Amino acid sequence: MIRADQLASDARVAILNSIRAHLAESALHEHAAEDRKSERAAENQPTSIALASSGPDVARSPVETFREKLEMVGGHCVVVRDEAEAARSLSRILAELQTTPLRARRIALSDAPSVSRLIKAAEIEVDELTTSPNAADLFGYDVGVTTAQAAIAETGTLVLESESERHRLVSLLPPVHIAIIKAEDICLTLGDALRYVRRGGQPGMSRAITFITGPSRTADIELTLTIGVHGPQELYVIVCM
Repeated sequence: MIRADQLASDARVAILNSIRAHLAESALHEHAAEDRKSERAAENQPTSIALASSGPDVARSPVETFREKLEMVGGHCVVVRDEAEAARSLSRILAELQTTPLRARRIALSDAPSVSRLIKAAEIEVDELTTSPNAADLFGYDVGVTTAQAAIAETGTLVLESESERHRLVSLLPPVHIAIIKAEDICLTLGDALRYVRRGGQPGMSRAITFITGPSRTADIELTLTIGVHGPQELYVIVCM
């Protein structure tokens, strides 16, 4: 017969072995968690906007990467040397649009001073030119012209924040959106862009930040893709070096 003290000893050994196994497993999980925390901390370190991602794009500038990614999603990108060339590009884009069903005869502008300067320098003939029209009227405009506060090179995305410019509806309601951005405002990643728009030392984010990646796309339950139903059907970006 097995004695009671032997049974108790065997049970004690089994319990201690189970505790040791669980402690070892717990230690492994703690080490893995610390490794993940270190990796996240490294990923969250600011990345210079002059750097490109690893891989094929390593030698490419953020501007080149942004242009390629934007054109991949159906946008148009023009890179210019200065504001004078930007005005000429804006004039050419509007003139070309006027020969299409999009017309480009009624132009809505954001309240950015640089937008007003460019549209005046463009010397394009239009039927109406209005700065920050109200929401109801915006549905009758053909083109909206704004700036962008930042851009994300790796996805070809514009970043518009409301504290700097009244442009949210101007960028969303007309069937064509033309955005002007400085090359120095193009960041590599989403994290870089969010840090960049907060570079003024603001304690919180802007009340409204709009991310725009190419023309508006809408798909129904059968995955039939339609362009321009819930936003602009054409997006042009002028990048000033």
